[in-house]
Formats: sequence, C-alpha cells, structure tokens
Amino acid sequence: MKQLIECVPNFSEGRNSEVISAITEAIASVDGVKLLNVDPGKATNRTVVTFVGEPEAVVEAAFRGIAKAASLIDMSKHEGEHPRMGATDVCPFIPVANITIEETAKWSQQLAKKVGEELKIPVYLYEDAQTNKKRSNLSVIRSGEYEGFEEKIKLPEWKPDFGPATFNVHSGATVIGARDFLIAYNVNLNTKSVKRANSVAFDIREAGRVLREGNPISGPVVKDEKGNEVRISGKLKGVKAIGWYIEEYGIAQVSINITKFRETPLHIVFDESMNSAAERGIRVTGSELVGLVPLSAMLDAGRYFLEKQSLSSGVSDTELIHIAVKSMGLDELGPFDPSKRIIEYCMNADDNKQLIGMTISAFADETASESPAPGGGSISAYAGALGVSLATMVANLSASKRGWEDRWNEFSEWAIKGQQFKSQLLALVDEDTAAFNGIMNAFQLPKSSDEEKKIRSKAIQDATRFAIEVPLKVMQTALDSMTVIKAMAKEGNPNSASDAGVGALCAQTAVSGAYLNVRINAGSYKDESYVNEILKKGKEMEQRSITLRDEILALVDANMGK
Repeated sequence: MKQLIECVPNFSEGRNSEVISAITEAIASVDGVKLLNVDPGKATNRTVVTFVGEPEAVVEAAFRGIAKAASLIDMSKHEGEHPRMGATDVCPFIPVANITIEETAKWSQQLAKKVGEELKIPVYLYEDAQTNKKRSNLSVIRSGEYEGFEEKIKLPEWKPDFGPATFNVHSGATVIGARDFLIAYNVNLNTKSVKRANSVAFDIREAGRVLREGNPISGPVVKDEKGNEVRISGKLKGVKAIGWYIEEYGIAQVSINITKFRETPLHIVFDESMNSAAERGIRVTGSELVGLVPLSAMLDAGRYFLEKQSLSSGVSDTELIHIAVKSMGLDELGPFDPSKRIIEYCMNADDNKQLIGMTISAFADETASESPAPGGGSISAYAGALGVSLATMVANLSASKRGWEDRWNEFSEWAIKGQQFKSQLLALVDEDTAAFNGIMNAFQLPKSSDEEKKIRSKAIQDATRFAIEVPLKVMQTALDSMTVIKAMAKEGNPNSASDAGVGALCAQTAVSGAYLNVRINAGSYKDESYVNEILKKGKEMEQRSITLRDEILALVDANMGK
C-alpha cells in the first residue's frame, strides 16, 4: 500500500501571481505529487500551498518549491500581516496514509538537510521532527520574525539544525518539520479593533493570557515569587490564536491554528469564539478556512449543528457539509467549494471517472455496454446501497414526524447507521469492478519463461482471492444493513412502511447477487479448504438474509394493514 504524505509550505508572497505560479509550477513538475490547493492572501502577503504524494516525491517537490521561492522572494522588502521569518516560512509534512508520524518526521529531516546544505538557508526543525522540545514550537522559533533574526541566529541556543549559522538577508530562514493535520481558521468579527479581537483570541487559545492587576488589558503584569509571569489558561487545548485587522475585508479577525482538531473540533472553536465575542458585545459574522480541511471535521460540525436543533444528523455528507458551511458562515467572504477545500475530495478529484461518480443513466448505459464490468457484483453492491438508503429515508422522516418530537434522537441514530452502510456499499461498487479488472490484468502478464509463468500464476490467484473477498464483503454489509431496515419497518413512520419493504427486497437481492459472484470466482481458486469455508459462510449469510427479508415484509404487511 502506498505511503502518502501531505505537505503544506507557506510562502511569503501573496500578491504577485507570477511568483506564486512559478513556485507552484516547480512543485507540480515532480512526478508522483498532486497539487491540491493554492491559497494566496493579499493582506498577509502569504500563500499556503497544499500537495500530496509518496515520501520521496514530496521531498523533491518541496525542495523545488523552496528553491524557487528563495530565488524569487526578497525578504528584505517583504511586508505582511502574518508572522514570518523566511521566503519559505514554514514547511510541514503531515502523515496521510500508511505512514507514521515518526516516519514522516524522518522524511522532513531529510528535506531540511538538503535545503540547508544545497540552498545555504538556515533551517530549524519543529514539532515531531525536533528532538529538542525547548525549540519545537513554531511560535517560539519564529519569535522576533525576519527583522530580529539577524541577531537571534548569533545566539548559541539558536544555531540552526541545518545550514549556515549566518543571516540570509534575501531568503531569511525556514522551519521544516512533521505534525498532525493543522486547521488554519479565521473567525470574522463585526469590529475593526485588533485589541478586542486579541481578547477573544486570549480567551480561547490554550496559552491564554498573562494575568494583570486592575485593567486586564493595560494593567501591570502579575509575577510569581520567581519572577515568572502568571498566566490564565485559555479554554481550548491545541488551539493557538491571535487577533489582527484585515484591510482587504475591513474587519478584525481571530486568526486560529487548531493543532488537535480531533480533541478540539472546529465547531467547538467556532462556538467558543462566538461566546467570548458576545461577552464583549462583539458579533461573529462568519469565518473562513485557510488551505484545506479534513472531511471528518466538516461532517462532525454538520452533525453538531443539526443535533443542536434536535434534527436528525443521519443525512448525506453533502447535506452535513452544507449545514456546517452555513452554520459557521464559511462562505461569508467568498464561495466555499467542498471539492476544492476538503482534502479527501481534492485527493479523489478523479472520482467522476468511477462508477459512483456517474449519473444513474450513465451507470445504466455503462452496465449495458459490451464491457464485462461493471457486472453482477457492482450491481449487487448498488442494490444494497439503495435498499439501506430507503431505510435511512424512513428514519429521517420518522425523526421529524409530528407528535414524535421526543424520539428524534432515536431515529437520528438509526439514520446515521444507515448512512454508514450506504457509504460502505457505494465504495464496494467500484471495488468490485477493480477486483475484476485485477484478474484481467493478471492474465495479461507475460508467460514466456518459467519464472514469468510462476509470477503470473501467483498474481492470478491473488487477484482471484480478492475478487472473492469483495463480494463477500458486499454480502456481509448488505446483511448487516437489514438491521436498520427491520427497525424502520417495525418502529418507523407507518406511512413509509412500503419503502422499508422495498429496502428489504433490495438488500436481500444484494446478498444473493453477491453470493453468485463469490461462487463463480471461487471456482477458479485452488485452495480447496478456503473455498469450502467461504461457500459455507456465504450460504449461511444468504439464508439469514432471506429469513430477515420475510420478517421485514411481515412487519410491513402488518403496518400497511393499520
């Protein structure tokens, strides 16, 4: 399985489109990387670039981007709202798939060494790539910024990890490291006051604020017996924040980095910012994301805001994202296009070439064509997806049924389960076709020598086993989804009983249809004991699905008779 790393370099240029294009073209010139997002900011004079790929390709692409930025950006002339210390200010590596943070850190160290030695730029490691935890925090490293760096680099404790320990007037210094996914996020306020925006920032950020005597803003700082500043902790862990004024928009913002979004979700940061602002008579008018956001953060936000309204959160991902965008005002300053702002959607931009990205008429046409795929396995998975989708619809209708207001959460939970089964079955539509194509590709391998024949034979058997396991997974998922269908036939809105019945028929068809695929593919697999075990398991699942179908239809008949 491929290891994937995301890289999010921040370049100190947000106004000159030619410079930005030259940098991004250098990055995209490396085979094996995919440029996901380019997000320039005029006021900050900073561009956040996001790309993803396998480790070696990411290292090379990042190096080319840093080299191009060093040649085109003169830091001695740079001005911008955002803290910065170099032409490439910071370059984090983030683990995406099949790679640990420790492995990711090693790749970032490799890049740092290459930049320091070949480009002669002072490089500091940070976060998980930095072993000295006293200088692993980005804000600590960047303290003093470009203007203060000439003196800072002379200090023994600030000798760079790589590169020369001398001030590079043209390019400044660069910070390279590895970290978990960071959400860069700005909350918009109906004020121009940076002081008030900072008050909100100090409330929510983990570092909080220094304690002062009398006036909390201008009073003298309180110190302990050792002379250290006494701090009041902020509300949210893993959150960094400052206030600033954005002339482009004519408003102050709370600029936020969420470094632990699983522990402190995006929607909680938004709500706490609203609460803090309201305490000061300020109104949050919306917010904006800088760069990309994980899909899970948007889905969790959508569920959160629906549940606050006592509405079912078992709706489609599209609807959850829409609710999240509108609830947090993510489209206040510009349109929010999920296909360009959500990392998983950017990575899967070619999904329209897959079956699940087709219209239903195009899918039917493709099935009816002379191509052997999609075949019965994909159709079975799709039938199962339609079946549980009907049950999910019944759950959502039941959650909003008049007189059942006290049961909305019960049906919402069923709808969420239904959505999960639907997503799994839709993914299996394409996975089954990929399994069939895998067998065809294996048969096309060369067989001129004994060694080639051996390799080809093994590849065919491996592909065949995968082609058995995929429809078996369809069977199990469709069978499991019938628990939702049965619950809706029994407990759901009786006016939708027929929909639950149709769902049961689709689900059972999915199980039996997928079992046909298991059986035909098992006929070509040489491990007899494995085949016997799989066929026995498949037969049991099919019989269970038939029993459940009949039980559900009996419930439907009873409801329709009321």
